[in-house]
Amino acid sequence: MVSASEDNGSNIVQTTLEWIADAGINGLGVLPSAEQVAEDHLSKAASVEDAIDSVIAWRTTYAAGTGFVTGLGGIAAMPVTIPAGLAASYALGANTAAAVAYLRGYDIHSEQVRTMVLLCLIGEATEEVLKTAGVAIGTKVCQNVIKQIPGKVLIEINKKIGFRLITKAGEKGVINLMKMVPLVGGVVGGAFDGMFVNGCGQTAKAVFSETPN
Repeated sequence: MVSASEDNGSNIVQTTLEWIADAGINGLGVLPSAEQVAEDHLSKAASVEDAIDSVIAWRTTYAAGTGFVTGLGGIAAMPVTIPAGLAASYALGANTAAAVAYLRGYDIHSEQVRTMVLLCLIGEATEEVLKTAGVAIGTKVCQNVIKQIPGKVLIEINKKIGFRLITKAGEKGVINLMKMVPLVGGVVGGAFDGMFVNGCGQTAKAVFSETPN
């Protein structure tokens, strides 16, 4: 039997994931929508692949810069108490992954693709989460496979993603590191954000590696 506290915790996790996905896909504050990002880079690139590499490179540099968090409206509306910098990193990572998915021809507003975009935020753990949720596919998927993932499985995948993302706030990494060296916290945070967003983009390139039929 699920307790009220467990049920409430599950709802908070789901709401958090929805915020991250919405911010990444639809844009928020100074963050443009994933579609706009994709189209802007595609208009200046020689090919789709060049546009994808351009998105990842530009987003990585942007994440490593300063002022992004303060310009990202809606942080105060986050449903859980996690550092604003981490929330912004997740939104930017999702934005990068969604732009890659869009450039590869995926419907980034479908529930299945939204979940795959969120999966890109956990990097190498993507395949593990899919396996534990009963989805027997590797890191490379195609549109037809994604469309066949049922709603119940998406819920389970989202729970696993949410657990990993939210608990990251208390694990080793940028937060503890910034506490240890507060004088260079901004530099440490920027370097972490840059690596994180780049990882999201590279994972998205692998996940959305096949152009949908």
